[in-house]
Amino acid sequence: MDGFEPKKLALLRILQILRRYSDEEHPLKQEDIAKYLEADYGIYIERKAIGRNVALLKDAGYEIESGRDGSYLAVRDFTDAELRVLIDGVLSSKYITASFSKELIDKLCSLSNKYFRSHVKHIHSLNDWDKTENYAFFNNIELVDEAIEAHRQIVFDYNKYGADKKLRLTHTHKVSPYQLILHNQRYYLMARNEKWENITFYRLDRITNMKLTDEKLVPITEVEGYKNGINYKNLSTALPYMYHDKPERVDFIAGQNVIDDVIDWFGKDVRITKEGEETYRVSVTVSPMAMEHWAMQYAGRVRVVSPAPLADKIKERLASASKDYEQNV
Repeated sequence: MDGFEPKKLALLRILQILRRYSDEEHPLKQEDIAKYLEADYGIYIERKAIGRNVALLKDAGYEIESGRDGSYLAVRDFTDAELRVLIDGVLSSKYITASFSKELIDKLCSLSNKYFRSHVKHIHSLNDWDKTENYAFFNNIELVDEAIEAHRQIVFDYNKYGADKKLRLTHTHKVSPYQLILHNQRYYLMARNEKWENITFYRLDRITNMKLTDEKLVPITEVEGYKNGINYKNLSTALPYMYHDKPERVDFIAGQNVIDDVIDWFGKDVRITKEGEETYRVSVTVSPMAMEHWAMQYAGRVRVVSPAPLADKIKERLASASKDYEQNV
């Protein structure tokens, strides 16, 4: 405490004390509140005045429970379970740096009382999580929002990791930004590349040196395939790896043990029909590039049957991979 505060702040400080020090298992008696007022804020008031202030807070709509053992704040903006979910989201987000993660987690913990932090022990393992080193991430979010609101194009450097595990510049892009999309625990910028004139998805944590331009963005309704705007449900289903080629119908054969994964990746709108005694034919509308990648991931468990060029390409890649392993064993 740096000094003494006027008594007229007691009402606000009592509310803060109840937020920080109380819950159902830790009710505060009037003498407890008086001690915290003195120790934390240098405010001295009588116990009766504390009771009146608590009553005023109740009249103002704060849900404070009072009983023989004392008073506590019964309802908060977030429950402890909700805060844990949000903290876990921050921890597992690879696009947030370790230092920003710590700041966000500290802010989330401050929304509960002092007892909450002791229950979130995995906060101390923050450095064990795989985190980006791009400190421009949050600034990028603000700039993208500003650009979309102002209908302006942006320019930025796009980077990829090298063998030295450092981000290296690959290209500088000028784009018309449309939306930020969270997909597979990654943030992507959905934008029209002004050089290639097509929709491209950029990993936000790979972007540096972003700047707004004075040029107006091209409305998304003027982009081929998007005259009706963005269909987010179709977008996430058709582009599981956020490739930007045009989605088309793909059919593949899968066993019962893969159907759960199919629905997890492509959603419930996929068409599934019985093919054999223990197999099914699945039809999806998807990026062929993404489907090639996905089918390789599930090689031996799914088999693409159409379109034929995609099936042949996957077959060639599998044969090439098998040959590589045979040569290097």
